[in-house]
Order: sequence, then structure tokens, then C-alpha cells
Amino acid sequence: MWELPRIRFGDCNSSEGSEETEIAVNIGGVKHVLYADMLSRYPETRLAELANRSTDSAQDFSALCDDYDSCKREFYFDRDPDAFRCIMDLYYYGEIHMKRGVCPMCFMKEMDFWGIDPDYLDECCKSNLNEVESELAEIAEKVKSILDDQEGDAQTTSLQRCQVFLWKLMEKPESSLAARVIAIVSFVFILFSSVVMCVGTIPELQVQNADGQFVEHPSLEAIETACIIWFTVEYILRFVSSSNKVRFMLSFMNIVDFLAIMPFYVVLILTHLGTAMMELANVQQAVQALRIMRIARIFKLARHSSGLQTLTYALKSSLKELGLLLMYMGIGIFLFSALGYTLEQSHPETMFTSIPQSFWWAIITMTTVGYGDIYPKTTLGSKQRVLETAAKHEIELMALRAKEEEQGCTDDAEKTRASELGSAGVRGSHDGETFIPLHEDTAGASKGHPGHKCKNS
Repeated sequence: MWELPRIRFGDCNSSEGSEETEIAVNIGGVKHVLYADMLSRYPETRLAELANRSTDSAQDFSALCDDYDSCKREFYFDRDPDAFRCIMDLYYYGEIHMKRGVCPMCFMKEMDFWGIDPDYLDECCKSNLNEVESELAEIAEKVKSILDDQEGDAQTTSLQRCQVFLWKLMEKPESSLAARVIAIVSFVFILFSSVVMCVGTIPELQVQNADGQFVEHPSLEAIETACIIWFTVEYILRFVSSSNKVRFMLSFMNIVDFLAIMPFYVVLILTHLGTAMMELANVQQAVQALRIMRIARIFKLARHSSGLQTLTYALKSSLKELGLLLMYMGIGIFLFSALGYTLEQSHPETMFTSIPQSFWWAIITMTTVGYGDIYPKTTLGSKQRVLETAAKHEIELMALRAKEEEQGCTDDAEKTRASELGSAGVRGSHDGETFIPLHEDTAGASKGHPGHKCKNS
């Protein structure tokens, strides 16, 4: 056993140390010497009560400590010494900080033992504590659910037992082999329906109906109908076996399941209301919107994937941080959109016609997407754009000059060749006559035929 050095606190009204009562406490083998004046600052704590009773040796300290040595006047506690060092921060600094690596729930038990209110815990430690408490609450709920599934109630009726069995069959894949098979089949149906929804949009696989419009292939529609029937039966069985119908209807995943099957039946009803009804443009748009809502069924995969459930929980836990990130992005988008509009509005070919329209430029720029459909045109708005445009113009001029030089060289070569042919066609004069062959007669003259004669004047 080793002992920490004694700490004395000086009196504010005197240069000497305080002469208050000293008490020695042994926490898990570590000895601390404390002073009553320091402990009495928080009279509702266990240490303050111990300091008040320590003056009377006849007191029974069994309710306050694990053991007491009357000879050494030392109190023994079988508690965590590391946690106690954090507890002592309350008496030194007026607040408590949990050390890194200490279990928050165990630390809360230590605070409860020493009679310290959780409000003395610093705010940074409270946030960690709240996260751990929420995790433990979820674990406790799952443990309770598992215990309820294992034990059961002997007083339940046969109908209730059948309801519980059906609930386990549809909601607890780990409860039995049949439940696991149903979960796998449901997973396969979700994949099939998602693939069919995507493949049905390929133009080569579509067929024309009586009105000449392209619709999904009948085979794909049959697969879609089979998947919807499975989803409907599954949803009804889960709803019937649920013990709390209202909670079942308000659950997020159950809302997703309902949105996955509802569009099919609404479209089916609208389709069979009659041709006149379906000719309405608004009804047709509603049908298209409902068919698009089929994408919600992809979220059904989260019911059968623990990885997706973990991702959802991680997003839920980081909701505060994500909100802070989105807030900073919103501030940046608003700021740079206003600046871009102010700098670009005077340009005759500006693309920034309003601040709301500039939001799109700010979004694609801050997210490093940069589609290029909207960009600044002024020097202040984008100097880089001006430099790039100048460089492109210079390259175009260089290409044009090279083409002109090449064309000029070709023309000079043709002129030289024509002059050479003309000089070669001129024949010497004979008896005052000069033979000048024509261009088309050049070949004949070369074969010995006389050319046109021209008399000299």
C-alpha cells in the first residue's frame, strides 16, 4: 500500500495552513489524507458526513465505509481508486471530469455511492454519458425481448400463443429454421422486384399497348404481381401478429413496407376505372408518380441486413454533427451565391439571373461536381475562365495561320508548274511563223501534229 502526499489548503484570512480535522481514507489500497474544511463544502456527500462523524470515536461507521481502523483512524473503501481521483476534482475544482477509459455507467455508480449529484458532471462528459445510456437502454430492451421470447407466459390463451408464434416467424429470423427460410425468401423477393423495376424501363424490352404507348413486358408485370402478393401477405401477417397495432403502423420500416405495396393497388384501381378516366392528364401523372414510389421497397433490405441497420443507427447517432455540416454548407451556399450574383449581374451574357438560381452554381462548386452548365463570365467572377478562353483563341489563330501558309505554298507550286509548262510548249519561229500549241493540243503537238499558226505582225 502506498500513500499520496498530503495536500494542505491555505486559509484565506491567515498565512498559516488550516488546522481543521484530518481524516485518512484508503480507496482500493491507495491512501488519501483529506481535511474536513474541504469536504464540508458539499455537506450532502458521503465524505462530508464521514468528516462530521469522525470526531466521535464511538460512532458506528459501518454504514459509511467498508472497514475502519480505530488505531490508525483510517477508513477503508473497496472502490475504484482511479474513479475516486475524478471524484476528488469536485472538492478541488467544483466539477467532475471522467478520465478517458473509464466506463461511464460504472462511474455513475461511483458518484451515486459517494453521494454526488450528476449535475456536477461537466457538460462534455454528460454528452458521452447520454450516448451510453441510450445504448444501454436499447440493449436492455433487446434483452427483455429475448427473455420474453424464451420464457413465455403460462396463462396466455391458445390464440395469443398462436399470435406470438406468428410474430416470431415473421419478425425473428433467429428464432427457428422456418423463420430463417421466410426471411431469405423475403430478401430474394425484394431483390427480384427491384431488378424487375429497373429492367422494365429498358425500351427494347417494352411492348406497345392498344393505344400505341410503350408499357412493361407482360412477363415482367407477372413477376411484379407475384412480388407484390408476397409483400402483401407478409405485411398482413405481421400486422395481425403485432401486439400493438398503433405502434406497428407508426414504425418507420412498416411505413416503408406500406409505401412499397400501396402504389400497385392504387394503379390497379385507377386502371380499371375506365378508359375515360385514364385519359385525364392529371391521373396519368399520378399513376407515374405512384409507380416511381416503388423504389421505396429497396429500404426493405434494412429489415434483413444487420449492416444496414448499423449504418442507420450510425447516421442517427451522428444527426447532430450532420446537421452542423449542412448548416455550414448552407451558409457558404448563400454567401457565395450572393457574391456571384452581385459580380455577374452586369455582364450581358450572364448566367446568374437571380440569387436563387446562383444557389445551383454554389452547390455544384462546393460539392466539387462542376457540371459546367452555369459559370461566371466576368474577370472578377472567374479570372481562370478568361485565361482559358484566351488560350483557346490563341490556339485557333495558330491553326488558322498554319492552314493559310500551307494553302499559300500550294498556290505558288501550281504557278511555278504552269510557267514551266508554258515555256516548254513554245516552239522556235519558222519563216516568220510561230507555232503556239493550245493547252488541249499539247499532246497532239508532241506527237508531230502541227499546231495553230500565228503570223508575226
